Amino acid sequence: MEKNKKVLIAMSGGVDSSVAAALLKSEGYECAGVTMKLYENEVNDTAAAKTCCSADDVYDARSVAASLGIPYYVFNFKDDFSKQVIDRFVYAYENGMTPNPCIDCNRYMKFEKLHLKAKTLGYDYVATGHYARVEYDEKSGRYFLKKGLDTNKDQSYVLYSMTQEQLAHTRFPLGGYTKDKIRQIAYEYGFVNAKKRDSQDICFVPDGDYAGFIKRYTGKEYENGNFINRNGDILGNHKGIIYYTIGQRKGLGLSLKEPAYVCEKRLASNEVVLGKNEELFTDALIAKDFNWIAYESPEKEIKVTAKTRYSQTEKPAHAKVRGDGSVEVIFDEPVRAVTKGQAVVLYDGDLVVGGGRIVRAGL
Repeated sequence: MEKNKKVLIAMSGGVDSSVAAALLKSEGYECAGVTMKLYENEVNDTAAAKTCCSADDVYDARSVAASLGIPYYVFNFKDDFSKQVIDRFVYAYENGMTPNPCIDCNRYMKFEKLHLKAKTLGYDYVATGHYARVEYDEKSGRYFLKKGLDTNKDQSYVLYSMTQEQLAHTRFPLGGYTKDKIRQIAYEYGFVNAKKRDSQDICFVPDGDYAGFIKRYTGKEYENGNFINRNGDILGNHKGIIYYTIGQRKGLGLSLKEPAYVCEKRLASNEVVLGKNEELFTDALIAKDFNWIAYESPEKEIKVTAKTRYSQTEKPAHAKVRGDGSVEVIFDEPVRAVTKGQAVVLYDGDLVVGGGRIVRAGL
């Protein structure tokens, strides 16, 4: 317990961040809630309800803050969000990658922009409703990022970019709880959003139509091209490379004799390579922009488990730093659909070793 310490709580209007605020206040922190206004939802209410940043979300967050008797603010970060998250999202798709905008939002908005704002306003910590834990290790003098205890809700994967400074000034009060317990606490407090379902989609693409959003945002039309197989045979016509991601099977618009999956996107020739499911497996990858958390960049090869997508199960692997600072990850067994633009995060048990952006599948 840290009485008289001030914490600024990022409140999305959901049940998790609401209970985070309640728990911190009960622990003696001087709390204030804040909703970051990042983007205007421009689609129907049904789709917007699956994301954050709607008017209802602001209402719910304000209601919870009032019931807790804590100050509440709305910060307009739309310009920063457009530059740091949406523009990166569009650039990735236009360049044949598949981004994870939630990682960029955490990296550049919650744990950079909001941290700076909190510091300016005299707050000691920023808190969120993420299911993860921060612990200080006396022996190494480092702050560790660990998985949330609820394995079904663990969100450490999207937090891999956090720095030591950010970890030192962050609180994750839900890290030691299960989702069911958080719901129970919300009911006990009588929060207006106790029954609210979790957001599922990206806030600026609440209808799930990523390509449609990119076309509206950029004002561009994306050129059709050929679907081909590994032999170069033309299998049909695609709508534009931004419509496809590695491992995709549905929505190809083709009638073939056997199932086909997106295995590669060739920007120079505007071709999408299709193949069998077994062609999607690789035993290695290269990652850049790597952030080491558990220790400084290791000089020798390390044994870890690794995951290359948020919902993926970790796989045993070995990792080593290459001469140019990139990281080579070699899996004990091949993994499916390693995709440029996604993140690879390394673990040692429940400890996040570090993570980076995948730039190549294979070596």
